[in-house]
Amino acid sequence: MSAQFAAAVATGDPVSLVAQCVARISAAKGANLGILYLTEPAASVMPELVRALAERTGIDAWVGGVGLGVCSAEEEIFDEPAAVAMTAVVPPDSFRIFSATRDPGSDLPRRHAAWIETSQPALALVHADPRCPDLPKAAIDVATASGAFLVGGLVSHRCTSPLLGRTTGERDGLGSDGLAGVMLAPGISVATGLTQGCMPIGPVRRIDEARDNVVMVIDGRPALAVFTEDIGPGLASDLRRVGGLIFAGLPVPGSDTGDYLVRNLMAIDPGRGWLVLGAEVAAGDPILFCRRDPENARRDMIRMVSQLAGRLSAPPKAGIYVSCVARGAALFGEAGVETALIREGLGEFPLIGFFANGEISRDRLYGHTGVLTLFT
Repeated sequence: MSAQFAAAVATGDPVSLVAQCVARISAAKGANLGILYLTEPAASVMPELVRALAERTGIDAWVGGVGLGVCSAEEEIFDEPAAVAMTAVVPPDSFRIFSATRDPGSDLPRRHAAWIETSQPALALVHADPRCPDLPKAAIDVATASGAFLVGGLVSHRCTSPLLGRTTGERDGLGSDGLAGVMLAPGISVATGLTQGCMPIGPVRRIDEARDNVVMVIDGRPALAVFTEDIGPGLASDLRRVGGLIFAGLPVPGSDTGDYLVRNLMAIDPGRGWLVLGAEVAAGDPILFCRRDPENARRDMIRMVSQLAGRLSAPPKAGIYVSCVARGAALFGEAGVETALIREGLGEFPLIGFFANGEISRDRLYGHTGVLTLFT
């Protein structure tokens, strides 16, 4: 157990969950920041749990939300009431929480301009409600307004108030339909990495004709003809098999690591030779096709953990892991693969996280990825 960070996990019916979590959490002297994630079946007790944890630990500042599942260093929990919590001792005034906002481009400068200017935050842990009207823009606005590198993910879309951003004087700090989180000054040392759950199966190509999220022409040919060429004759002979297996990858402009955003293939129009994606695209955009592959995802997870280990001069003090809900047992065939790989590569340390509707890294919304943030 780190001297600066402590983590706890609690399961059980909603009535006993609060008592269990409060009994299991610990906070070092001077702890001043808490992070909390709950599963959807536990969402109803979040207000009570936040207040109880604040009273038990003396920590007024809490961030987090309701995930589609939660994880700790050793387990993944879905479909039952559960909570994971972390307490931290960090330098005074080295962080700033912002509560749920639909307009971070205006609200962050208006409410936190002096702190941002003085502290120059390096990283922000953010949580987003999928019902926010324009999430890609909101994420960019948070990054622009704060100057911070973003990490985090999309919380549950089935809860009334799935976001947590509580500061001194607030009763519970719950919110919805926007983004909430915590900005961290450079005095809180962190390292972060992203791992993909899909691997490219063809070259990067160019969209020549598209309308909204419909792709008509790629590399001068009907989009479907290019698609079937890249996926190979086995899948092309029965396109019903591509659902949940093959995705569109949208390369990130200017990335020096070949980074790309994975988007769902929503429909295929064999008559017109068109593809319908889960994202808007335009003529001139690059595109590639990728396959959801557990073995490649495992290898990429090992790569990410290894690269993070190489950047550290000492074992991590704590970590936050945000994984796509389509990963975990749904991808690897068994629970706990991702956290086991983290432990194998980085050792034992307090770790909590949640399973997301989409993941956030830098200022972008990803899918089928894992985002690991380490406190170093």
